[in-house]
Amino acid sequence: MNSDLPKVLHQIGAAPLAVHALRAGAALSTEKVVVVTGHGAEQVEAVLAKHDDQLIFARQTEQNGTAHAVDQARAALDGFDGDVVILYGDTPFVSGDTLERMANARATADVVVLGFVAADPGRYGRLITTGDVLERIVEAKDAKPEELAVTLCNSGVVMCDSATLFELISKVGNDNASGEYYLTDIIGLARAQGLSATAVTCDEAETLGINTRAELAAAEAAFQARMRTGALEDGVSLAQPETTYFAYDTVLGRDALIGPNVVFGPDVTVESGAEIKAFCHLEGCHVAQGAVVGPFARLRPGAELEEGAKVGNFVEIKNATLAEGAKVNHLSYVGDAHVGAGANVGAGTITCNYDGVFKHRTTIGAGAFIGSNTLLIAPVEVGADAMTGSGTVVTEDVPDGDLALSRVRQTNKAGFARKLMQMLRAKKMKKDA
Repeated sequence: MNSDLPKVLHQIGAAPLAVHALRAGAALSTEKVVVVTGHGAEQVEAVLAKHDDQLIFARQTEQNGTAHAVDQARAALDGFDGDVVILYGDTPFVSGDTLERMANARATADVVVLGFVAADPGRYGRLITTGDVLERIVEAKDAKPEELAVTLCNSGVVMCDSATLFELISKVGNDNASGEYYLTDIIGLARAQGLSATAVTCDEAETLGINTRAELAAAEAAFQARMRTGALEDGVSLAQPETTYFAYDTVLGRDALIGPNVVFGPDVTVESGAEIKAFCHLEGCHVAQGAVVGPFARLRPGAELEEGAKVGNFVEIKNATLAEGAKVNHLSYVGDAHVGAGANVGAGTITCNYDGVFKHRTTIGAGAFIGSNTLLIAPVEVGADAMTGSGTVVTEDVPDGDLALSRVRQTNKAGFARKLMQMLRAKKMKKDA
């Protein structure tokens, strides 16, 4: 990857590659999830723990092959007598449906391997079968010519009961071209013991591994294409699908309207019938039915738009709730706030929520009218049906129904503008002479 960042932390759909693999495994209702880390272990563990604080980590301090890597989970799974599925942090597209098919195949086979028919088998390990029986897996560098002609390839994904898996791994040797302990050797060992093995196949695209920046870009494109197709099939209107960008967990309701050039970051839900207009960026927010966002708006984490709320052009909302029917239509920042039902926030309004150390909240009551260019110095409350005059700096609470004004009285100096300009121009001419 030519990167200081561990490979499995590079992102697709605003989530690390490894998170995609973890989400696939979650389809099996797992009892334990063990993540084996190697290169950049501390960084990988810190990032993944934020996604799931129940993960168990085991470290592979020396990289001696795939069987050696899996063996690092032995202690964490001591006493566990269920099935184990082995996934890879750089292979993000294996689906939950495919893993469920593997689980079904375990009813009749001791070991199940996920395979695919490759358009260009090249460097992939080959699955050597007799009918439905998987006899062995041969790495490409160790394969004979007739084995290299096989197009059924190994994805690396394996399912087996825990006790059998670790018993087989304990017998794996490193007498091969790489001098490593191959997980693939457990198939031949299992067959030699009279155990059964079979392969479940999937589309090659599911097994795409990420090793280069070009492959990462191709994977992102594939992910976005899949998300766009899914959204359209679910009844979402995408004005220009190729310009809509999804995160791994984006949720869009049926009949949501999404304009061109909209970007969804992590943790966004847009309910049915809501509209996101062109050139908006959303993350960590919830948009209720009938709400309208944009164009050119930004919703940051903690933004909550209730039914019928409106956020207009060049507006930013952060950690704030807009209650039913509330409007912030132009050129405003609303952060750490609650805007009551039916309230109207005028152009250029800013909630001044940060004092350099602490964040403070602003509360705007139902039906309030905030005049253009109002500064709300938090913590402060504007009551229900209250108003602020344009240009007001609000430093004290405004009771229900009151009008707050804090402008300096305007004074007009007769003829002073002309005199001032004449003086300045004369000064400039003298300087340029």
